[in-house]
Amino acid sequence: MNQASASNHVDVLIIGAGLSGVGAAAQLTREHPGKSYALLERRPRMGGTWDLFRYPGIRSDSDMFTLGYRFKPWRGDKALADGPSILAYVQETAREYGIDRHVRYDHSVTAASWDSETATWTVTVEHGGATSEMTCGFLWATTGYYDYEQGYRPEFPGEESFTGELIHPQHWPEGFDHTGKRVVVIGSGATAVTLVPALADSGAAHVTMLQRSPTYILSLPAEDRIAQALRKVLPEKLSYAVTRWKNVGVATALFQLSQRRPQMMRGVIRKENLKRLPAGYDVDTHFKPTYNPWDQRLCLVPDGDLFRVVSDGTAEVVTDTIETLTPTGVRLASGREIEADVVVTATGLNLKAFGGMTFEVDGRKVELPDTMAYKALMLSGVPNFAFTIGYTNASWTLKADLVAEYVCRLLSHLDEHGLRAAVPRPDPSVGEEPFMDFAAGYVLRALDELPKQGSVEPWKLKQNYFHDMRTIRRGPIDDGALVFS
Repeated sequence: MNQASASNHVDVLIIGAGLSGVGAAAQLTREHPGKSYALLERRPRMGGTWDLFRYPGIRSDSDMFTLGYRFKPWRGDKALADGPSILAYVQETAREYGIDRHVRYDHSVTAASWDSETATWTVTVEHGGATSEMTCGFLWATTGYYDYEQGYRPEFPGEESFTGELIHPQHWPEGFDHTGKRVVVIGSGATAVTLVPALADSGAAHVTMLQRSPTYILSLPAEDRIAQALRKVLPEKLSYAVTRWKNVGVATALFQLSQRRPQMMRGVIRKENLKRLPAGYDVDTHFKPTYNPWDQRLCLVPDGDLFRVVSDGTAEVVTDTIETLTPTGVRLASGREIEADVVVTATGLNLKAFGGMTFEVDGRKVELPDTMAYKALMLSGVPNFAFTIGYTNASWTLKADLVAEYVCRLLSHLDEHGLRAAVPRPDPSVGEEPFMDFAAGYVLRALDELPKQGSVEPWKLKQNYFHDMRTIRRGPIDDGALVFS
């Protein structure tokens, strides 16, 4: 460790060494090479999501030309890359910028207390069974919003009688062999649609995706041919930038069309699904959700792999509700029983804001539901604090990059004007709204525990990269909503 990472005081303390944390540290290194910083990571390894999840087929659900950092081209061939490749990309970035020397592993942040008189955060850290404190001038949470300890796992009637293996993807057993086994995957989200073809292609006797209701699923080419062509004629950084902008534009257009012309998009997705499924397949039962496209996240599958395994019979989709687990499988409300050796509960994730840490400002406890998010990256009444949360309708890293750029701009503003602190304060006339206007179960289950968003900008969350480029990347720091001291 260098001197900055060995000290108990740093200029900037970053919580989390995953995709967002490494990107934040890289941007800080680029823009403020003289500032000291450290990353505290509660797990023993770097990589966050991409190190934690080890289930078969784990991959991105956004294209890598936008999930990759703006400042570091993605060099892989796959548009939807596998987990190990993404982890290697994060680790390579950390090595290139010397970030790996600043990470302290197995350090869990439990609380943070701000003192206005000294303009300092005191952070409580647990490590090796002991509790210690660190101080910093600016605190930055890049923890994501998932609970890394426990996924969402409803109990099913009769599960104690099931004699096979019951697995949640977040806790996939190391070395688990599913060869020759009948597998039921409960769920229809991104994890389920990834697992089903991966299990079917790697030796499972048969795989059933059991869903209570369908999800919108759209095929995407596994390799971006335009990106490959551009690489042959343009310098790397330029070809990456062009591909990135192309993919941002396509994703934004897809979302906007889904919002403005949902019936048209329903028809487009249905038509594409029909092309990839056998003649006469009941697409309206198994692939026609009741909600509109992008009311929940749309799942992308590379080269239609899910449709392929359904078509060749190595996997099937069943839309029904579970009556009970039995010793040998799952009995459905319709009376059908699906025999299974393995039941995978791909039932979702839990949200945990800022890793569960608590906040105090000048001795007063901060209740997150009483705060309002400023530009979806700071909290009202909480000085010198930023958090990174990506888009729900596009690549996570598009927003993470913007947040990193904004924090660096804010730090520059403080330095240039001899200021020590910045805190967002909303006008009393600003109305409150739920933090996320998104119908996914993991969001709805946690809305009461999250900050609010406002009815007007800069307090209103915009799920739009082009809008945020103007307001976050280029908008004035001193905009009247931030109070400086």
